[in-house]
Amino acid sequence: MPSGRVLVADDDPVVLASMATALRDAGFEVALADGREALFRSLDTAPADLLLLDMAMPGADGVAVLKQLKGDRRWSDMPVMMVSSLSPDDLTEMTFGLGAADFIRKPFRPRELVARVQAQLRLHRMLSSTRRALASVEEELTRAREEAESRRKVVDILHEVTGDLSSDEIYHILARRVARALSLSRCSVILANPGDTVGIVATAFDNPALRNFEIHLDRYPEIRSALEHGHPVLVEDLQSNPLYADIRREWLSNGTQVPVRSVIALPFSLGLKQAGVFFLRRLVDEPPLTNEDVEFADAVVKAAVAAIHRAQLIETTKADNARLEVLAHTDPLTQVLNRRALTTRLASELERARRYESVITLLMVDLDHFKRVNDTMGHLAGDDLLREIAHMLAESIRSVDVVARYGGEEFVVVLPETPRAGATRFAERLREKIEGTVFIPAHGGTSVTASIGVATFPAPDIHSVDDLFARADEALYRAKADGRNKVCT
Repeated sequence: MPSGRVLVADDDPVVLASMATALRDAGFEVALADGREALFRSLDTAPADLLLLDMAMPGADGVAVLKQLKGDRRWSDMPVMMVSSLSPDDLTEMTFGLGAADFIRKPFRPRELVARVQAQLRLHRMLSSTRRALASVEEELTRAREEAESRRKVVDILHEVTGDLSSDEIYHILARRVARALSLSRCSVILANPGDTVGIVATAFDNPALRNFEIHLDRYPEIRSALEHGHPVLVEDLQSNPLYADIRREWLSNGTQVPVRSVIALPFSLGLKQAGVFFLRRLVDEPPLTNEDVEFADAVVKAAVAAIHRAQLIETTKADNARLEVLAHTDPLTQVLNRRALTTRLASELERARRYESVITLLMVDLDHFKRVNDTMGHLAGDDLLREIAHMLAESIRSVDVVARYGGEEFVVVLPETPRAGATRFAERLREKIEGTVFIPAHGGTSVTASIGVATFPAPDIHSVDDLFARADEALYRAKADGRNKVCT
């Protein structure tokens, strides 16, 4: 039984015959096309699992044909491997940017051709399977949302908990909407299990930037009680409730003034595992929380937990998909993100900044006089230097930050939720660290400096990813013009 149908499009009959022989010997069904018209006739007649497309045929530009194929829903998912006698350096960026899966150079080696075709077909089948699984999970999420429509107020609060949001985003949205619905000053999500001594603040309505912050649960008896018993806990008045008797004595001895008047701890779980509590609070100058508030908030949280669980399933499926596509997103020399993946990630971070009215800062890092390293120590030393710089940048950032190679000796660092002043101080520390490090000791060692341009969104002249890049590039130009080894904003 054939292991897949491969369409070969090339105007050279010798190439057609040799490719057909190699592929058929490997067990593939092979169709041949000697030009553009024959290629599309073949696809209309019977779909192909993979296309081998010559870059240059009479009357047919391979790049234009590739663009047409990827723009047509019938063939957009079909892997296309470009074939040409030109150097890959001349064509890889152009064709990969349009969606080409791989590049085969003429004259080809039959074994390499077969191996690459098999690899692309395996990857395509795995991606298709993952997409089907993701679609199935998304259908379940849609059905769950439809079931909640019978409760008007709950539906209104959960309206934003849709689509491809992560569980962290759902926690954030839910805390914000519950806080507004109940006129709360503070609403947080605390992740913990029964018996834990430390909880993790996943999100806080009153401080959206506060994430993964540890709290000691011995200071929160209502949270411990909610986790232990699995039921909501209402403390209408911290100054009289018995749960806080010991802590009130400590407050009195320390002269501590507590601004919170009443709290609700609502436990929630994902599957059979206790996951944490929603922690609702009102201040001393606000009305106390009541049992009616407990009932409403508990109904909202229970309805949302199903959405969170399904969101986590989606995250798992997407993680599997991401592992399959990691090679397409990683710079092969430095193993940080490549320029294409950076643009995609930055667009997502910019949208997140708009959604939550937060900030994002971009650093453009350029190594000064890098050409001297290549000229005096050789290109292998230059490559090793770039790897060491990439590793240094990756080791210097937070888990939420992003490092990418922008091109040549230029790197980009993306700092979500980081204002200009803090980002500039961080950039200055990076500049000093690079200046004070001896790199590539295996090649005799050398020192380099870096110029860094800083740009922050939101700003009056920044509306898009391109604008953010442009402002950072202008700042980098000023740093270069001012003598290099500087940080400019």
